[in-house]
Amino acid sequence: MTDAAVITLAKDALMTAFMVSAPILLVSLTIGLCVSVFQAMTQINEVTLTFVPKILGVFAVAAVLGPWMVGTMVSYTHRLFTALPLVAH
Repeated sequence: MTDAAVITLAKDALMTAFMVSAPILLVSLTIGLCVSVFQAMTQINEVTLTFVPKILGVFAVAAVLGPWMVGTMVSYTHRLFTALPLVAH
């Protein structure tokens, strides 16, 4: 196994993880920012106010983009298992 092959496998793993997690993280960040601005404008200092909108947003994104996320992970896993015999030599 060459260094280039290991770096390529690691790069593909990181890019797949980034692509799959990015939509959920971006929605959670956006909702948290909007709720924080709302709290700052109204001076409501309730810590637990951000949890319900974030949970609903994350579940919505997971429900809508779930098949794409699973398909992306399955595609990467298939490419990885296909490349393993070639890399092992």
